[in-house]
Amino acid sequence: MARTLSADDFSPVTLDDRDLFASWYRAFPQVHSDNSFANMVAWNHYAHYRKAVVGDHLVLSSTVNGETRYRFPIGPRDPAIVREVLRLSLKSGGGTPFVVFNGDDRNYLLEIYPGILLHPYRGFFEYVYKSSDLADLPGKPYLKIRHQLNRFHRNCSYSTEAMGPGNSEEVRQFLERWCDWRDCETDPVLANEREAILTSIAHQEALGLSGLLVRVDTRIGAMAIFQELNPTTAVVHFEKGLPDCEGIYRAINHETALLLKDRYPFINRESDLGVPGLREAKERYHPDHMVGVYYTRRSEMEGLI
Repeated sequence: MARTLSADDFSPVTLDDRDLFASWYRAFPQVHSDNSFANMVAWNHYAHYRKAVVGDHLVLSSTVNGETRYRFPIGPRDPAIVREVLRLSLKSGGGTPFVVFNGDDRNYLLEIYPGILLHPYRGFFEYVYKSSDLADLPGKPYLKIRHQLNRFHRNCSYSTEAMGPGNSEEVRQFLERWCDWRDCETDPVLANEREAILTSIAHQEALGLSGLLVRVDTRIGAMAIFQELNPTTAVVHFEKGLPDCEGIYRAINHETALLLKDRYPFINRESDLGVPGLREAKERYHPDHMVGVYYTRRSEMEGLI
């Protein structure tokens, strides 16, 4: 790399960058949803994503609560650009200035900087399941889930349909009911998630998103919003359900898996954010593997770069 990377090289990620990201990710498929274009647009109000194109590399950053983190560059292996991003992260980043969103990049970074300390960010590890497991619920490990799903089928009159322009307003109304139930206004995480979902609904086609609804009787009781993350993996960005009928989360999970399993061997259901109940729920479905996230501390980087 011939020149020094600067924070001035970065510009905000916007919907207009769709083709840029599509081109880059065709060449370098992503495995963690946080690098997906749809995620960045949907959560931009919270994480303020920025990007820089540096030769053959795409470099991303995010700024949350005033703290900027830079990400491992996306492109061909090149220690020079890695060094520049690390240098910039020390100059412009916060207390944890650099993050890596998959194990292969982590291993490469350790090859070129054996002394660097990379800490697992467990709350942002993503759960990846075999699609066939979520759709078929095979064997003893899924016995309890099958019982809960069968109870839903017996007790609830339900139907499914795709989410799209024809029902988007009804989906928004469903989300408002869900937020009233969960009291989004008093929970910053849920309030920000609500904004991200509304952005996803408003720009569903542009972001390449699909959605599935489960109606109980005639009213929307659950929804899932998902898309292709890479050629072998679909990612479920959002999954919400109301307590209209016991087992509705089992139902939306299962119906989504049935829809996706013939096209994608794997389904990424994102992270648990360190929430104990959410972690238990995701582990109950027996992930095939996890996509790790690793961060550095400024105090441990100084002198290495």
